[in-house]
Amino acid sequence: MQTANACLALADGTVFRGHGFGAEGMAVGELCFNTAMTGYQEIMTDPSYAGQIILFTFPHIGNVGVNAQDDEASTTAAEGMVVRELPTAPSNWRSTGSLATWLEERGRIGIAGIDTRRLTRLIRSRGMPHAAICHNPRCDIVPDDVVRAARAFRGIQDADLAREVTRSKSGTWGDEARWAWRQGFRRQAGKRRVVVLDYGAKRNILRSLAAAGCMGEVLPAMATAEQVLSTNPDGVFLSNGPGDPAATGKYAVPMIREVLARGIPIFGICLGHQMLGIALGARTVKMPHGHHGANHPVQELSTGRVSVVSMNHGFALDPETLPTEVEETHLSLFDRSNCGIRAKNRPVFSVQFHPEASPGPQDNFGLFDRFALMIDQAKAGA
Repeated sequence: MQTANACLALADGTVFRGHGFGAEGMAVGELCFNTAMTGYQEIMTDPSYAGQIILFTFPHIGNVGVNAQDDEASTTAAEGMVVRELPTAPSNWRSTGSLATWLEERGRIGIAGIDTRRLTRLIRSRGMPHAAICHNPRCDIVPDDVVRAARAFRGIQDADLAREVTRSKSGTWGDEARWAWRQGFRRQAGKRRVVVLDYGAKRNILRSLAAAGCMGEVLPAMATAEQVLSTNPDGVFLSNGPGDPAATGKYAVPMIREVLARGIPIFGICLGHQMLGIALGARTVKMPHGHHGANHPVQELSTGRVSVVSMNHGFALDPETLPTEVEETHLSLFDRSNCGIRAKNRPVFSVQFHPEASPGPQDNFGLFDRFALMIDQAKAGA
Protein backbone atom coordinates (compact mmCIF):
# COMPACT_ATOMS: atom_id res chain seq x y z
CA MET A 1 0.00 0.00 0.00
CA GLN A 2 1.27 3.47 -0.88
CA THR A 3 1.71 6.38 1.54
CA ALA A 4 -1.51 7.32 3.32
CA ASN A 5 -3.06 10.29 1.54
CA ALA A 6 -6.70 9.75 2.52
CA CYS A 7 -8.71 9.61 5.69
CA LEU A 8 -12.05 8.16 6.80
CA ALA A 9 -13.50 9.67 9.97
CA LEU A 10 -16.63 8.78 11.92
CA ALA A 11 -18.70 11.22 13.94
CA ASP A 12 -17.60 9.51 17.17
CA GLY A 13 -14.01 10.56 16.44
CA THR A 14 -12.74 7.23 15.08
CA VAL A 15 -10.21 7.82 12.28
CA PHE A 16 -8.89 5.43 9.62
CA ARG A 17 -6.03 6.34 7.30
CA GLY A 18 -5.70 4.88 3.82
CA HIS A 19 -4.84 5.59 0.22
CA GLY A 20 -7.18 7.62 -1.93
CA PHE A 21 -8.16 7.10 -5.55
CA GLY A 22 -10.64 8.78 -7.83
CA ALA A 23 -11.44 12.42 -7.11
CA GLU A 24 -9.73 14.64 -4.55
CA GLY A 25 -11.54 16.53 -1.81
CA MET A 26 -13.99 15.75 0.98
CA ALA A 27 -17.34 13.93 1.03
CA VAL A 28 -19.80 13.22 3.84
CA GLY A 29 -22.61 10.71 4.22
CA GLU A 30 -24.11 7.84 6.15
CA LEU A 31 -21.67 4.92 6.07
CA CYS A 32 -23.31 1.62 5.10
CA PHE A 33 -21.78 -1.71 4.14
CA ASN A 34 -22.66 -3.65 0.98
CA THR A 35 -21.97 -7.40 0.76
CA ALA A 36 -22.26 -7.78 -3.04
CA MET A 37 -19.29 -9.48 -4.72
CA THR A 38 -20.02 -7.98 -8.15
CA GLY A 39 -21.76 -4.94 -9.58
CA TYR A 40 -19.90 -2.11 -7.86
CA GLN A 41 -20.59 0.19 -10.82
CA GLU A 42 -24.33 -0.46 -10.67
CA ILE A 43 -24.25 0.07 -6.90
CA MET A 44 -22.42 3.40 -7.13
CA THR A 45 -24.93 4.68 -9.71
CA ASP A 46 -28.03 3.44 -7.87
CA PRO A 47 -29.92 6.64 -6.89
CA SER A 48 -31.05 4.88 -3.70
CA TYR A 49 -27.52 5.47 -2.36
CA ALA A 50 -27.74 9.26 -2.41
CA GLY A 51 -26.38 10.64 0.85
CA GLN A 52 -24.43 7.46 1.64
CA ILE A 53 -20.80 6.30 1.54
CA ILE A 54 -20.51 2.64 0.60
CA LEU A 55 -18.21 0.27 2.44
CA PHE A 56 -17.68 -2.80 0.25
CA THR A 57 -17.10 -5.98 2.27
CA PHE A 58 -15.74 -7.88 -0.74
CA PRO A 59 -12.00 -7.06 -0.85
CA HIS A 60 -11.40 -6.96 -4.61
CA ILE A 61 -13.39 -4.03 -5.95
CA GLY A 62 -12.51 -2.52 -9.33
CA ASN A 63 -10.83 -5.56 -10.85
CA VAL A 64 -13.24 -5.81 -13.82
CA GLY A 65 -13.14 -2.10 -14.63
CA VAL A 66 -16.14 -0.11 -15.82
CA ASN A 67 -18.19 0.35 -18.98
CA ALA A 68 -20.92 2.70 -20.16
CA GLN A 69 -23.62 0.02 -20.25
CA ASP A 70 -23.60 -0.81 -16.55
CA ASP A 71 -24.52 2.60 -15.14
CA GLU A 72 -27.95 2.49 -13.49
CA ALA A 73 -28.40 6.25 -13.72
CA SER A 74 -26.78 9.15 -15.54
CA THR A 75 -25.06 10.36 -12.36
CA THR A 76 -23.13 8.67 -9.56
CA ALA A 77 -25.44 8.82 -6.55
CA ALA A 78 -23.26 7.39 -3.77
CA GLU A 79 -21.03 9.97 -2.11
CA GLY A 80 -17.94 7.77 -2.10
CA MET A 81 -16.59 4.26 -1.58
CA VAL A 82 -14.42 2.48 0.99
CA VAL A 83 -12.57 -0.71 0.01
CA ARG A 84 -9.95 -3.07 1.40
CA GLU A 85 -7.56 -3.28 -1.55
CA LEU A 86 -6.51 -0.56 -3.95
CA PRO A 87 -8.15 -1.36 -7.32
CA THR A 88 -5.89 -3.22 -9.73
CA ALA A 89 -5.70 -2.78 -13.49
CA PRO A 90 -9.05 -3.95 -14.96
CA SER A 91 -9.26 -7.35 -16.60
CA ASN A 92 -12.56 -8.02 -18.37
CA TRP A 93 -13.64 -8.15 -22.00
CA ARG A 94 -16.40 -5.59 -21.39
CA SER A 95 -14.16 -3.08 -19.62
CA THR A 96 -13.60 0.31 -21.25
CA GLY A 97 -11.82 2.02 -18.35
CA SER A 98 -10.59 1.88 -14.77
CA LEU A 99 -12.66 2.44 -11.64
CA ALA A 100 -10.27 5.15 -10.41
CA THR A 101 -10.64 7.22 -13.58
CA TRP A 102 -14.40 6.65 -13.62
CA LEU A 103 -14.69 7.97 -10.05
CA GLU A 104 -12.46 10.95 -10.80
CA GLU A 105 -14.57 11.93 -13.80
CA ARG A 106 -17.68 11.85 -11.61
CA GLY A 107 -16.18 13.73 -8.67
CA ARG A 108 -16.39 10.77 -6.30
CA ILE A 109 -13.75 9.72 -3.77
CA GLY A 110 -12.49 6.22 -3.10
CA ILE A 111 -10.34 5.19 -0.14
CA ALA A 112 -8.47 1.87 0.09
CA GLY A 113 -6.34 0.16 2.70
CA ILE A 114 -9.09 0.27 5.32
CA ASP A 115 -9.86 -2.56 7.74
CA THR A 116 -13.27 -3.16 6.20
CA ARG A 117 -13.96 -6.16 8.44
CA ARG A 118 -13.55 -4.03 11.56
CA LEU A 119 -15.75 -1.29 10.10
CA THR A 120 -18.46 -3.76 9.11
CA ARG A 121 -18.54 -5.22 12.61
CA LEU A 122 -18.77 -1.71 14.02
CA ILE A 123 -21.77 -0.88 11.81
CA ARG A 124 -23.48 -4.15 12.69
CA SER A 125 -23.14 -3.44 16.42
CA ARG A 126 -23.71 0.33 16.51
CA GLY A 127 -25.68 1.15 13.36
CA MET A 128 -24.76 3.24 10.33
CA PRO A 129 -22.58 6.18 11.46
CA HIS A 130 -22.22 9.61 9.96
CA ALA A 131 -18.86 9.69 8.22
CA ALA A 132 -16.54 11.77 6.06
CA ILE A 133 -13.81 10.75 3.64
CA CYS A 134 -10.99 12.97 2.45
CA HIS A 135 -8.45 12.44 -0.34
CA ASN A 136 -5.50 14.80 -0.52
CA PRO A 137 -2.47 13.70 -2.59
CA ARG A 138 -0.29 16.16 -0.65
CA CYS A 139 -0.85 14.04 2.47
CA ASP A 140 -1.51 17.12 4.66
CA ILE A 141 -4.93 16.03 5.93
CA VAL A 142 -5.99 17.27 9.37
CA PRO A 143 -8.02 14.40 10.88
CA ASP A 144 -9.91 16.72 13.25
CA ASP A 145 -11.28 18.61 10.23
CA VAL A 146 -12.58 15.36 8.75
CA VAL A 147 -14.20 14.41 12.07
CA ARG A 148 -15.93 17.81 12.22
CA ALA A 149 -17.25 17.28 8.69
CA ALA A 150 -18.70 13.91 9.72
CA ARG A 151 -20.39 15.47 12.74
CA ALA A 152 -21.90 18.20 10.58
CA PHE A 153 -23.64 15.72 8.25
CA ARG A 154 -27.42 16.19 8.50
CA GLY A 155 -28.26 12.49 8.24
CA ILE A 156 -30.79 10.49 6.22
CA GLN A 157 -33.71 10.48 8.65
CA ASP A 158 -36.34 13.09 7.78
CA ALA A 159 -34.50 13.80 4.49
CA ASP A 160 -36.43 13.96 1.22
CA LEU A 161 -33.62 12.83 -1.08
CA ALA A 162 -35.92 11.60 -3.84
CA ARG A 163 -36.45 15.23 -4.81
CA GLU A 164 -32.70 15.53 -5.39
CA VAL A 165 -32.28 12.49 -7.67
CA THR A 166 -35.54 12.48 -9.64
CA ARG A 167 -35.76 13.61 -13.24
CA SER A 168 -36.76 17.24 -13.83
CA LYS A 169 -39.43 16.52 -16.44
CA SER A 170 -41.50 13.62 -17.72
CA GLY A 171 -40.46 11.40 -20.61
CA THR A 172 -40.87 7.97 -22.14
CA TRP A 173 -38.52 5.08 -21.47
CA GLY A 174 -38.59 3.46 -24.90
CA ASP A 175 -38.45 -0.23 -25.75
CA GLU A 176 -35.00 -1.19 -24.43
CA ALA A 177 -35.35 -4.45 -22.49
CA ARG A 178 -32.91 -6.42 -20.33
CA TRP A 179 -29.39 -7.35 -21.43
CA ALA A 180 -28.80 -10.88 -22.70
CA TRP A 181 -25.61 -12.81 -23.40
CA ARG A 182 -24.46 -12.37 -27.02
CA GLN A 183 -27.45 -10.11 -27.74
CA GLY A 184 -26.87 -6.99 -25.65
CA PHE A 185 -29.94 -4.98 -24.76
CA ARG A 186 -32.94 -6.49 -26.49
CA ARG A 187 -35.96 -4.59 -27.84
CA GLN A 188 -39.49 -5.34 -26.70
CA ALA A 189 -42.65 -3.63 -27.94
CA GLY A 190 -45.14 -2.82 -25.19
CA LYS A 191 -48.93 -2.71 -25.20
CA ARG A 192 -49.65 -1.89 -21.54
CA ARG A 193 -49.49 1.78 -20.58
CA VAL A 194 -47.59 2.13 -17.30
CA VAL A 195 -46.66 5.34 -15.51
CA VAL A 196 -43.42 5.13 -13.51
CA LEU A 197 -42.98 7.52 -10.59
CA ASP A 198 -39.27 8.30 -10.52
CA TYR A 199 -38.11 8.50 -6.92
CA GLY A 200 -34.67 7.38 -8.11
CA ALA A 201 -35.56 4.72 -10.68
CA LYS A 202 -32.80 2.42 -11.90
CA ARG A 203 -32.50 1.83 -15.63
CA ASN A 204 -32.90 -1.92 -15.31
CA ILE A 205 -36.33 -1.41 -13.72
CA LEU A 206 -37.47 0.34 -16.89
CA ARG A 207 -35.88 -2.41 -18.99
CA SER A 208 -37.64 -5.06 -16.91
CA LEU A 209 -40.98 -3.34 -17.40
CA ALA A 210 -40.30 -3.21 -21.15
CA ALA A 211 -39.41 -6.93 -21.10
CA ALA A 212 -42.84 -7.57 -19.56
CA GLY A 213 -44.57 -5.73 -22.41
CA CYS A 214 -45.09 -2.39 -20.67
CA MET A 215 -44.58 1.07 -22.12
CA GLY A 216 -45.40 4.59 -21.04
CA GLU A 217 -44.11 7.64 -19.22
CA VAL A 218 -41.73 8.32 -16.37
CA LEU A 219 -42.87 11.20 -14.18
CA PRO A 220 -40.87 13.21 -11.61
CA ALA A 221 -41.24 12.30 -7.94
CA MET A 222 -43.37 15.37 -7.26
CA ALA A 223 -46.02 14.48 -9.86
CA THR A 224 -49.59 15.01 -8.68
CA ALA A 225 -52.45 12.53 -8.95
CA GLU A 226 -53.95 14.72 -11.66
CA GLN A 227 -50.76 14.45 -13.72
CA VAL A 228 -50.59 10.68 -13.22
CA LEU A 229 -54.24 10.08 -14.08
CA SER A 230 -54.12 12.39 -17.11
CA THR A 231 -51.96 9.78 -18.89
CA ASN A 232 -54.81 7.25 -18.58
CA PRO A 233 -52.47 4.52 -17.29
CA ASP A 234 -53.23 0.81 -17.23
CA GLY A 235 -50.87 0.54 -14.26
CA VAL A 236 -48.68 2.66 -11.98
CA PHE A 237 -45.17 1.73 -10.85
CA LEU A 238 -43.59 3.27 -7.74
CA SER A 239 -39.80 3.14 -8.04
CA ASN A 240 -36.90 2.77 -5.65
CA GLY A 241 -35.19 5.83 -4.24
CA PRO A 242 -33.16 7.32 -1.36
CA GLY A 243 -34.00 9.02 1.89
CA ASP A 244 -36.75 8.78 4.46
CA PRO A 245 -40.06 7.47 3.05
CA ALA A 246 -42.02 9.56 5.54
CA ALA A 247 -40.36 12.73 4.20
CA THR A 248 -40.92 11.94 0.52
CA GLY A 249 -44.35 10.61 1.43
CA LYS A 250 -45.55 14.08 2.42
CA TYR A 251 -46.27 14.75 -1.25
CA ALA A 252 -46.14 11.21 -2.70
CA VAL A 253 -48.60 9.48 -0.35
CA PRO A 254 -51.60 11.74 -1.15
CA MET A 255 -50.99 11.03 -4.86
CA ILE A 256 -50.75 7.29 -4.23
CA ARG A 257 -54.00 7.32 -2.24
CA GLU A 258 -55.86 8.97 -5.11
CA VAL A 259 -54.53 6.35 -7.54
CA LEU A 260 -55.55 3.61 -5.09
CA ALA A 261 -59.06 5.03 -5.01
CA ARG A 262 -59.31 4.59 -8.79
CA GLY A 263 -58.56 0.86 -8.61
CA ILE A 264 -55.56 1.11 -10.95
CA PRO A 265 -53.01 -1.73 -10.57
CA ILE A 266 -49.94 -0.61 -8.61
CA PHE A 267 -46.52 -2.22 -8.20
CA GLY A 268 -43.88 -0.71 -5.93
CA ILE A 269 -40.32 -1.58 -4.93
CA CYS A 270 -37.97 -0.30 -2.25
CA LEU A 271 -38.94 3.32 -1.42
CA GLY A 272 -42.07 2.84 -3.53
CA HIS A 273 -42.94 -0.20 -1.39
CA GLN A 274 -42.52 1.80 1.80
CA MET A 275 -44.63 4.74 0.62
CA LEU A 276 -47.34 2.40 -0.69
CA GLY A 277 -47.41 0.86 2.79
CA ILE A 278 -47.81 4.33 4.33
CA ALA A 279 -50.60 5.12 1.87
CA LEU A 280 -52.37 1.93 2.93
CA GLY A 281 -52.11 2.84 6.61
CA ALA A 282 -48.78 1.42 7.87
CA ARG A 283 -45.71 3.15 9.31
CA THR A 284 -41.99 2.90 8.57
CA VAL A 285 -39.03 2.57 10.92
CA LYS A 286 -35.31 3.37 10.56
CA MET A 287 -33.19 0.21 10.59
CA PRO A 288 -29.92 0.01 12.57
CA HIS A 289 -27.72 -1.03 9.64
CA GLY A 290 -30.23 -1.73 6.90
CA HIS A 291 -29.95 -4.30 4.13
CA HIS A 292 -27.39 -3.66 1.41
CA GLY A 293 -26.19 -6.46 -0.83
CA ALA A 294 -27.02 -9.04 -3.47
CA ASN A 295 -27.23 -12.16 -1.31
CA HIS A 296 -30.25 -11.69 0.96
CA PRO A 297 -32.63 -14.64 1.51
CA VAL A 298 -36.31 -13.68 1.37
CA GLN A 299 -39.27 -16.00 1.84
CA GLU A 300 -42.60 -15.73 0.05
CA LEU A 301 -45.06 -16.64 2.79
CA SER A 302 -47.85 -18.05 0.59
CA THR A 303 -45.59 -20.66 -1.03
CA GLY A 304 -42.66 -21.02 1.36
CA ARG A 305 -40.36 -20.35 -1.61
CA VAL A 306 -37.03 -18.76 -0.69
CA SER A 307 -35.31 -16.40 -3.13
CA VAL A 308 -31.89 -14.81 -2.94
CA VAL A 309 -32.38 -11.14 -3.75
CA SER A 310 -30.68 -7.78 -4.09
CA MET A 311 -31.48 -5.22 -1.39
CA ASN A 312 -30.65 -1.64 -0.60
CA HIS A 313 -32.65 0.07 2.12
CA GLY A 314 -32.24 1.65 5.53
CA PHE A 315 -35.95 1.94 6.36
CA ALA A 316 -38.61 -0.78 6.57
CA LEU A 317 -42.35 -1.13 6.96
CA ASP A 318 -43.42 -2.06 10.48
CA PRO A 319 -45.60 -5.17 9.91
CA GLU A 320 -47.35 -4.60 13.24
CA THR A 321 -48.92 -1.45 11.76
CA LEU A 322 -50.34 -3.07 8.62
CA PRO A 323 -54.14 -2.73 8.47
CA THR A 324 -56.29 -5.88 8.22
CA GLU A 325 -56.95 -5.37 4.51
CA VAL A 326 -53.20 -5.57 3.76
CA GLU A 327 -51.33 -8.88 3.81
CA GLU A 328 -47.62 -9.38 4.45
CA THR A 329 -46.26 -11.46 1.54
CA HIS A 330 -42.48 -11.66 2.04
CA LEU A 331 -40.05 -11.46 4.92
CA SER A 332 -36.29 -11.42 5.37
CA LEU A 333 -34.75 -14.63 6.67
CA PHE A 334 -31.91 -12.58 8.14
CA ASP A 335 -33.97 -10.56 10.62
CA ARG A 336 -37.67 -11.32 9.85
CA SER A 337 -38.27 -7.74 8.68
CA ASN A 338 -41.00 -7.03 6.16
CA CYS A 339 -40.11 -7.52 2.50
CA GLY A 340 -43.46 -7.44 0.71
CA ILE A 341 -47.17 -6.64 0.96
CA ARG A 342 -50.35 -6.90 -1.10
CA ALA A 343 -53.80 -5.40 -0.74
CA LYS A 344 -56.39 -8.14 -0.26
CA ASN A 345 -59.16 -6.42 -2.19
CA ARG A 346 -57.22 -4.38 -4.78
CA PRO A 347 -54.73 -5.09 -7.62
CA VAL A 348 -51.86 -3.71 -5.57
CA PHE A 349 -48.57 -5.24 -4.37
CA SER A 350 -45.01 -4.24 -3.56
CA VAL A 351 -41.68 -5.66 -2.44
CA GLN A 352 -38.79 -4.27 -0.43
CA PHE A 353 -36.11 -5.95 -2.54
CA HIS A 354 -34.97 -5.30 -6.11
CA PRO A 355 -36.52 -7.84 -8.53
CA GLU A 356 -34.69 -6.22 -11.44
CA ALA A 357 -31.38 -7.29 -9.81
CA SER A 358 -28.54 -5.33 -11.48
CA PRO A 359 -26.50 -6.32 -9.60
CA GLY A 360 -27.87 -9.46 -8.05
CA PRO A 361 -29.78 -12.70 -8.55
CA GLN A 362 -32.50 -12.90 -11.17
CA ASP A 363 -34.85 -15.03 -9.06
CA ASN A 364 -37.69 -12.50 -9.17
CA PHE A 365 -37.82 -11.21 -12.73
CA GLY A 366 -41.26 -12.85 -12.77
CA LEU A 367 -42.72 -10.13 -10.53
CA PHE A 368 -42.78 -7.83 -13.54
CA ASP A 369 -44.77 -10.45 -15.44
CA ARG A 370 -47.10 -10.72 -12.44
CA PHE A 371 -47.69 -6.97 -12.66
CA ALA A 372 -48.41 -7.27 -16.40
CA LEU A 373 -50.90 -10.07 -15.76
CA MET A 374 -52.57 -8.00 -13.05
CA ILE A 375 -52.98 -5.18 -15.55
CA ASP A 376 -54.49 -7.55 -18.14
CA GLN A 377 -56.94 -8.95 -15.58
CA ALA A 378 -57.98 -5.46 -14.50
CA LYS A 379 -58.57 -4.42 -18.11
CA ALA A 380 -60.55 -7.58 -18.82
CA GLY A 381 -62.78 -6.95 -15.81
CA ALA A 382 -63.32 -3.26 -16.59
